[in-house]
Amino acid sequence: MCSGSSRLAALAAAVTVWAVAGAAAGAPPLRVCADPNNMPFSNRRGEGFENRIAELVARDLHRPLAYYWWPQRRGFIRNSLNAGRCDVVIGVPAQYGVLQPTRPYYRSSYTFVSRRDRRLSIDSFDAPALQSLTIGIQISGDDYNNPPAAQALAARHLVQRIRGFTLYGDYSQPDPQRDIVDAVADGRVDIAVVWGPLAGYYARVEPTPLDVRPVAGKETTTASRFSFDIAMGVRRDDTALRQTLDRVIARREADIRQILRSYGVPLR
Repeated sequence: MCSGSSRLAALAAAVTVWAVAGAAAGAPPLRVCADPNNMPFSNRRGEGFENRIAELVARDLHRPLAYYWWPQRRGFIRNSLNAGRCDVVIGVPAQYGVLQPTRPYYRSSYTFVSRRDRRLSIDSFDAPALQSLTIGIQISGDDYNNPPAAQALAARHLVQRIRGFTLYGDYSQPDPQRDIVDAVADGRVDIAVVWGPLAGYYARVEPTPLDVRPVAGKETTTASRFSFDIAMGVRRDDTALRQTLDRVIARREADIRQILRSYGVPLR
């Protein structure tokens, strides 16, 4: 029986090269580290918004586009970017210290997702209605200690209201992170706290209309932060590429935001 990491590696392809209109003959490819099954961010068919942004950047630089595929979870940076198999990750938290981030190109937040016909209209962890609702959150372990939503709910003595969904989902299936949004639509939970890009994208394709509301309130401590700047990331010693990408982000800011909005990403 193969290990979990071996199964994940088997799902990743080494390299895919994409033809990009306007690429200069002989130009080196823009080598992107990406997950082959991580919608709405990226997939092997190029359907995610990070795929679209990567294409835009490559086109702006007149370079072909090459992907190194690896599941985006523990070990992703080590096995892709820092192993020298690719040169840029399209979406990372702007404060992610293991690499060198570009200037942020969008800011989004966690959201409350509920059925529109329930008319819950919740955008705060202090909403009294949460005391009687089943609340879905994404977790990466058994202790509920790491996600911001878990910390906020625990501080309000609402741990007993939580239903956990694995952060990574069933990676052998398409759309592995969609289940938490499906659970709201089909009534398995009353409300869920979901990272905005996931919530906005999947809410639009549910047959049941859903309400997606960014978490409101002031951000006073690290533990209570629910909005994050997102940047591109390069190796810590690759300042030249970071500067190049900064210039592309500045030039193409409006185009990037149009892509994000077309995928339902809540922008702040």
